[in-house]
Amino acid sequence: MMKLFTQLGVVIAVILTLGASAIAADGGNPKKGKHLYKKQCKACHSVNSEGPELTPMAKTMGQWDRFFERDQHKSKPEVFKALSEQELKDIQQFLYDHAADSEQPQTCG
Repeated sequence: MMKLFTQLGVVIAVILTLGASAIAADGGNPKKGKHLYKKQCKACHSVNSEGPELTPMAKTMGQWDRFFERDQHKSKPEVFKALSEQELKDIQQFLYDHAADSEQPQTCG
């Protein structure tokens, strides 16, 4: 009986660990997302550019999730419409993985 509880505990721990990293964009590729962010987003979200400076660590993981779920670039919605669903997932996953409260916050270089 104790072995069963131990196995169950391990399974739950694995699910929680994997679930935490997959909250943002199920199926998003953060490596592709970084490339797309630099190509599609950074031009307008750098110092002295059209939009405010914005890096992955400018928001928390939850804030990035809300941005992609609700906001969807309200100030300039055509930006999101120009990207495929997969490209948006990839960008979202990159931003989520490197958000301010993530294990690896980063600016995007």
